[in-house]
Amino acid sequence: MTDEENIKQHFRPDEAPLIAQVEDWLNTAADQYRPVLTDFLNPRQVYIAQTLTNRRDDVKMRANGGWEKAEMQRILFYPSYYEPQTADFELQLIEIDYPTKFTELHHRQILGTLIGSGLERSAFGDVLNEGMRWQVVVSQSLVDYLRQQVSQIGKIHVKLKQVDLETIVTPQEDWEKMVATVSSMRLDVLVAAGFNYSRNRAKQLVEHGDVRVNWETEMRPDYPLVAHDLLSIRHAGRIRIDEIQGNTRKNKIRVAMSVVHA
Repeated sequence: MTDEENIKQHFRPDEAPLIAQVEDWLNTAADQYRPVLTDFLNPRQVYIAQTLTNRRDDVKMRANGGWEKAEMQRILFYPSYYEPQTADFELQLIEIDYPTKFTELHHRQILGTLIGSGLERSAFGDVLNEGMRWQVVVSQSLVDYLRQQVSQIGKIHVKLKQVDLETIVTPQEDWEKMVATVSSMRLDVLVAAGFNYSRNRAKQLVEHGDVRVNWETEMRPDYPLVAHDLLSIRHAGRIRIDEIQGNTRKNKIRVAMSVVHA
């Protein structure tokens, strides 16, 4: 088995393009003796990048999404002698100015507006809120585009203001840690376990397009989940797969996860 085949057997087949991209970033940083900055990556993608980087001595990586617990982060790959700075990540914090006395915004509205403006999900980071304040972490190169494209969210007129990254809000999500014992790592099985749903209800949610894995709609109930996957279930909440702890004596799988209810 080649080294490349050995790597790929530890990941899902649909992650092969990302593995190839990460290897290309690593090689560029090493061969051209310069830092390489990515778009925003989700937790699973960051984990894959770190796994591949750990196999090398000539290149290192650092991730930054604007705040300590950021889910979406930009990665900087750099030669081992380089000392990365915060400015290298080219992050900009945007605050949404809107009439807070007369209306309210929601996460799904903001996310939908940003995607609807022509952006890929990898183009911006976390959407954060604290009370009535809403902020978005974006790349500096996108600021002018967003300010031109986004003048309302739903029916609400808004203005996007650049603010210092030091003023970023730190949302308090009530993640509940739990350990589930499941028959398999199928998507519908983990959705059922996380929210105490019947297997049939979980299966229907997936098939109806109500479940996203790492921000992408996944309609296959048998889609295999792995550590660091992040699930969003419409009207229910979110599940984070923290660790696969191995098999029980009855050959069930013990999974550590965190759940937050909508």
